[in-house]
Amino acid sequence: MNNDALKNKLILLLQIATVCLFLGRAWQHLAWDAPFRTLLWDEELMKGLVESIGSTSWEEYITSPRTDEQTQGVIKGFGWFYLLCAIMAVFIKKLNRIAGVFMWLGSISLIILAMLYCKERFYSIGQFLEYTLQFSSPLFLYFAVKDRFSKPRLLFYMKLAIALTFICHGLYAIGYYPRPGYFTEMTMNILGVEEGTAIQLLKVAGVLDFGICLILFLPNRIAKWIILYAIVWGFFTTIARVWSYVEIDYFMQTMKQWMHETIYRVPHFMVPAVLYLWIKNERE
Repeated sequence: MNNDALKNKLILLLQIATVCLFLGRAWQHLAWDAPFRTLLWDEELMKGLVESIGSTSWEEYITSPRTDEQTQGVIKGFGWFYLLCAIMAVFIKKLNRIAGVFMWLGSISLIILAMLYCKERFYSIGQFLEYTLQFSSPLFLYFAVKDRFSKPRLLFYMKLAIALTFICHGLYAIGYYPRPGYFTEMTMNILGVEEGTAIQLLKVAGVLDFGICLILFLPNRIAKWIILYAIVWGFFTTIARVWSYVEIDYFMQTMKQWMHETIYRVPHFMVPAVLYLWIKNERE
């Protein structure tokens, strides 16, 4: 494969990852919810600000239907913004400069979202870093279009984003952080095993997550094989929500509820795929 053809293929994969990411987050914000209330309804952080900029007491602010309407308006506003970012990612080659601005703003917005999830989980840094592949994907696309594939630094940052995402996933899987109940439930639903077996399998998966991160930074001739595993594991963790929770008898309802959680995780296997193709072509 010549360099131009490879570059176009890698950019296309990053576009798919980024478009899916933004569409999934747009779907979440427009149809469901996002953790903005964890900040806007935090008395310790917001009470002084609320009472200083208006005549409303904290009690009135927190119980007012208008406050909830405004919060929901903010959430939906971010949803429309993510939808616009998805459109810009599609046309990033034609709208290079303005689309690039949206990639940066979209990435910053996703970092803020990750911080809100982190706060919701009692400031667990692992919760924040688990979203690294998501909030870095728009920037990977931006720099790819800017013809930075020849730069070793971009290769390193992709490896770093994969490593941080997988490490933090592993920390939850082994129980370093409180293991989410849905981790165990999804494993039981997909594999048809008992709870104890599911927990043991998750611990093994967590250890493998750590192994991925160590081998990633070895010479590329070795790292490319573990990247293949990362692609497969990233794909299965991406489709796990749909696979585990979508029911045939209530197909549309359950798809509507869970599909967006699969869509915005597409970078979890698509970015490793880009990395693998890049390294494979480099060696050839």
